[in-house]
Amino acid sequence: MRFLSVFLLCRKTMQSYKLFSTWQKIFLLCRFLLYLCSHKSEKKKAMINIVIFGAPGAGKGTQAQLLAEKYDFLHISTGDLLRQEVALQTPVGQRAQAIMNRGDLVGDDIVVSLLGRALELRSTLPDPDAALDPWDVERHGRPHRPEGCIIDGFPRTVSQAQTLEFLFGRLKRKIDCVVAIDVPRDELVRRIHERAAISGRADDTEEVIRHRLDLYDQQTTPVLDYYRVSGLLVTVDGSGEISETNSRICQTLELVMHLKAKR
Repeated sequence: MRFLSVFLLCRKTMQSYKLFSTWQKIFLLCRFLLYLCSHKSEKKKAMINIVIFGAPGAGKGTQAQLLAEKYDFLHISTGDLLRQEVALQTPVGQRAQAIMNRGDLVGDDIVVSLLGRALELRSTLPDPDAALDPWDVERHGRPHRPEGCIIDGFPRTVSQAQTLEFLFGRLKRKIDCVVAIDVPRDELVRRIHERAAISGRADDTEEVIRHRLDLYDQQTTPVLDYYRVSGLLVTVDGSGEISETNSRICQTLELVMHLKAKR
């Protein structure tokens, strides 16, 4: 339809202006052909929704930000949502702070509520007239639709994974890929210690670090099996530099986008 509109416009223009010389008409025709060639050469994009997965210290937050910038994803971090509530000292934030200081996982009721609000599901918003679709957002003062969504920090349990599918289903979308960043335990501990020294985070004491990683193995690892069975899981080596890990993830995502675009 877009090609036809341009062609008809060119034709109408040439018919309307009888004074156009033959060379001017040829010039317009060449411009039209160049437009067709350039448009045809553009790669077809596919909107994909991704979950980035990994233990504390695996760098999933950093990678999520890099991927969101490169591929124009809507980035939703449950960790950021929780920290925002803590900073605002809301009742939810105060509950979450106490739980995180113990090194425990914040309950599903809190996380799902915040995530649902971030996705602007009608069922989780107090305003029944609130927009269902958050994907049309403002960028540089103009409406903009991201190429997909990347969820960082959720799910951490099989129950949360099932809830996430429900939330996406309400938006008539689905998860296309789950990227698991795999980092050896010793490297995770070293990274978290460095982060604690730089940021002075109260929840990154050595005792809490060990507890969080043990809790991750006990409660979160089964989610890998859940997504592996569904065929969505891709494991990426995250033990190298940030750029190296990012390059591996990008190769995976571009393959997923290519396959989805061909459907």
